[in-house]
Amino acid sequence: MQKRKLGRSDLEVSALGLGCMGMTGVYGTVPEKGEMIKLLRDAHERGITHFDTAEAYGPFANESLLGEGLRPIRDQVTIATKFGFDIDMETGARTGGTNSRPEHIKAVADAALKRLKTDRIDLFYQHRVDQNVPIEDVAGAVKDLVAEGKVKHFGLSEAGINTIRRAHAVHPVAAVQSEYSLFWRGPEQELLPMLEELGIGFVPFSPLGAGFLTGKIDEATTFAEGDFRNMVPRFSPEARKANLELVSVVKTIAERKQATPAQVALAWLLAQKPWIVPIPGTTKLHRLEENIGAVDLGLTSDDLTEIDREASKIEVQGERLPEAVLKMTRH
Repeated sequence: MQKRKLGRSDLEVSALGLGCMGMTGVYGTVPEKGEMIKLLRDAHERGITHFDTAEAYGPFANESLLGEGLRPIRDQVTIATKFGFDIDMETGARTGGTNSRPEHIKAVADAALKRLKTDRIDLFYQHRVDQNVPIEDVAGAVKDLVAEGKVKHFGLSEAGINTIRRAHAVHPVAAVQSEYSLFWRGPEQELLPMLEELGIGFVPFSPLGAGFLTGKIDEATTFAEGDFRNMVPRFSPEARKANLELVSVVKTIAERKQATPAQVALAWLLAQKPWIVPIPGTTKLHRLEENIGAVDLGLTSDDLTEIDREASKIEVQGERLPEAVLKMTRH
């Protein structure tokens, strides 16, 4: 597996990371714990060294899963987790609101270290910007955790460019995590140029458009009860039908390259910048192996030009997230 550095930081990770959110739910069913522990270790055996989780996934269950699954190989991998929501530290009950008060951040870090069965968090993201707490105070709290050795690197998720600049001025931001794929290209307008300027790495989540770019979803697909895509405007049957035009573009390239649509979509992301590290998630070994195959899929400049040209003709239908969630992004 190729390695990449996140921006100008010394955080070197596999070119493809693993998003672990789905391993404890969100897609309607909760996978069997033992199978997910095996998958974590299978991922490492195949070259994945960067694993992404958050206290909010579960809550807490996802971090605990990674703590158990990665413990035998802890010194060979990097773990990213997140703080920033108002979650009761004892019960896991959450209000739905944000909480990035410095004392809360530090309490979350201590709790995460215990669940992850480790002595340091390699990358600690603010999950969503808290409009009630100055970002300078947030960065200062993480800076304290870095000084204590509990955290190695500071990250921001779904933050706006002004927030990132202000945070970076207090303590270097190693990486920003936001949605980015052929299905959502918003970061290209302002975010990517600024990250390049500041030397900050980029970790796209939903690099396969929550599964849409795999070509396995159409307007007739039924999602399981509890699957978050049931609430996403972009996944309404009408939107899916219209957005299949984009999948056709990816499929055309995939057929020519003797690859899968998912591999082309991930290879396209990897080709955008050398400091981009996508984190596709999966609960299946064959999908993991398929995704890893994207790292060695060379898209030529002609391939990339064709994808951009054809994709630019298509206006993707539907918002990428429910309205209530969108309100918590880009501050």
